[in-house]
Amino acid sequence: MKFPLIPLLTFFFLAATAAGQEVSFDSLLREMTDTTAVARYPQPAFLGRQASSYDRDSISPDEPGWFANADRSQFVRTEEFDGRTEHVMLDVQGPGALVRFWATWHGPGGGEFSNGTLRIYLDGQKQPAIAGPMADLISGGALVGEPFSESVAPDTDYARRGHNLYLPIPYAKSCRVTYETSVLVDRGGLKGEALYYQINHRVYEQGTKVRTFRMQDLDHYAELLRATGADLQGLLLHERGPDFEYPVRTAMQLEPGASETYSLQGSRVIERLAIFLTDEEDHDDSLRSCVVEIVFDGERTVWCPLGELIGSGPAARNVTTWRTVAKHSPSAFLAFTEWPMPFEKSAAITLHNFGTKTLGLAIAVGHSPWQWDDRSMHFHAAWHQLDAVDTGGNKDFSGTGAFDVNYVTLEGEGVYVGDTLSLFNGGNTWWGEGDEKIWVDGETFPSHFGTGTEDYYGYAWCRPEVFASPWHSQPCGDGNLQSGATTNSRYRILDTIPFRQRLQVDMELWHWVGTRIDYAPATFWYARPGGRCNITPNPQAAARKVSRQRSDVVEIFKLADAVEGEAMTILMAGGGRAEVQDASNYAWSGEQQLWWMDGAIGDQLELGFQVPKPGRYRVIARLTQANDYAQVRMSLNGQAAGEWDRYNPAVETTELDLGTFELRAKDNRLTIEIVGRNEAAVARNMFGLDALRITAVL
Repeated sequence: MKFPLIPLLTFFFLAATAAGQEVSFDSLLREMTDTTAVARYPQPAFLGRQASSYDRDSISPDEPGWFANADRSQFVRTEEFDGRTEHVMLDVQGPGALVRFWATWHGPGGGEFSNGTLRIYLDGQKQPAIAGPMADLISGGALVGEPFSESVAPDTDYARRGHNLYLPIPYAKSCRVTYETSVLVDRGGLKGEALYYQINHRVYEQGTKVRTFRMQDLDHYAELLRATGADLQGLLLHERGPDFEYPVRTAMQLEPGASETYSLQGSRVIERLAIFLTDEEDHDDSLRSCVVEIVFDGERTVWCPLGELIGSGPAARNVTTWRTVAKHSPSAFLAFTEWPMPFEKSAAITLHNFGTKTLGLAIAVGHSPWQWDDRSMHFHAAWHQLDAVDTGGNKDFSGTGAFDVNYVTLEGEGVYVGDTLSLFNGGNTWWGEGDEKIWVDGETFPSHFGTGTEDYYGYAWCRPEVFASPWHSQPCGDGNLQSGATTNSRYRILDTIPFRQRLQVDMELWHWVGTRIDYAPATFWYARPGGRCNITPNPQAAARKVSRQRSDVVEIFKLADAVEGEAMTILMAGGGRAEVQDASNYAWSGEQQLWWMDGAIGDQLELGFQVPKPGRYRVIARLTQANDYAQVRMSLNGQAAGEWDRYNPAVETTELDLGTFELRAKDNRLTIEIVGRNEAAVARNMFGLDALRITAVL
């Protein structure tokens, strides 16, 4: 990683060093569950940094390779040590702490989990403080159990998970993390094990007292570790902690376009904010159209839809994290957030209804006294949406259509603490190859450069399974491998990112195919009064209907009463290869087709399908034509269906009447034979079937 010299010098010579405060394994555990510590600028001060396996061809936004995607097995260096080869993942000097370790891998044989050895060397010692199989140490429980050590879905495939370790590992002088494997590491096409990793760590200012981690700490602080884990996994946040003043407003009916405000005076901290949606069965629309606005000490700091504020997104799903709880039932939706929100003089919480139906609402606020000082910060939340944005036509996995989405840019002094991404995917495939790029205080290269959007959110391999932990969640993954909605959240506890002057959080939008997508990030941070944010309120976006199954700005064309080509069974492919192709710009039903390519003249493709009931049907085929498509002959259940030249200079989808046929409920067979090639066609002999439209003949 490259760090600018001047901000680092400024940081290291700050006069705010907290003399006498020692950072240690137990102090970091206590910090994890200190519910209000995050609302004061950290002391002792630190920088939040990340090492990762990002593609080293990414050098600058102005140079080729900025969206390079070989984010695996990239290391600081490789060195020989005691007769073995170790790949260095992280090498830092000075006091600090490891606070998050994420990894995933694929190995020889395609699905084996990591067989490599992870070593963590502290304070220049020749022997590692921690060593063992990476899979065991990070998520296998060899060091610590859940929630500090976890792997995220699916249970049936250990390799296809995101592996996370949130055990704090402090050090006084230095830290070096290495990886050793007995097989060749996959670098640019070599066969062997490929390792993807992210290591978040703190860099404390010089002079900070840090007690270095020892393995004995796990036993010595076993009870504190157990209690911290239990607190982080609290089943219901509103049942945790002391009794607060907890007034509940009388249930209100909020008409479309109306607003309701709840005010507080004095120097207080809101420790618990609960909002109840009542008197309706479908809460999805309300989670986007009900917007929470908060003004602290005369400065608006929060403008965010309720669904994003509590991490469920626009889909009414249950999810529990360290900071948020969403509980859904047929008659109510309960939303709790426990981000501490201090203020010096006043607070005004306003609920807006930008939807088209009346909302039944109630609000509950738990608060207590707060001593405002020069380290106190206001809580901020901002949200915006890119509507039906074009993903750039990336059809060859090159990343040529990728671009950076600015989550948020901040000016002032504060601490970045997390984000929620809600999206509606218009394509039937993966949307999240993109890496996070986080720039702090004038850096010339981002100090956080990731390996994939799902990696940033704690999982891996595009997985759609639902999960939640104190640190991250996916309450809905319906849109990960098909069209639909997805919501991902990440809440930073020890891996927060302080900034003194400026913070820019970007995420690559790097989709596997060209399609359209609704892309809506919400960001959360704390800041001293007077800070600025580039995201402004957008009531029109909040008013749009977006839910788990639909978006009113991304429409998925789908034929009714049709047999989709991609749903047919490939019974025989006499040559070439047949697969499902995704694209949103060719008018394919469901944005997919059955694609056959590179066959020879005389080769046949046989497809099986079924219909709701046997009978006589008129069959119309929706077929693709392009400059590399072949001349084909078709038959259905042994009956001739026609012969066509599918060459065309441009890609188009057309409908051809195959005729009338007797169809069985099951075991119908459509046969395609390549019979020639147009002299102007590229020699790929392709064929594409979008769907068969079938109509009963009376």
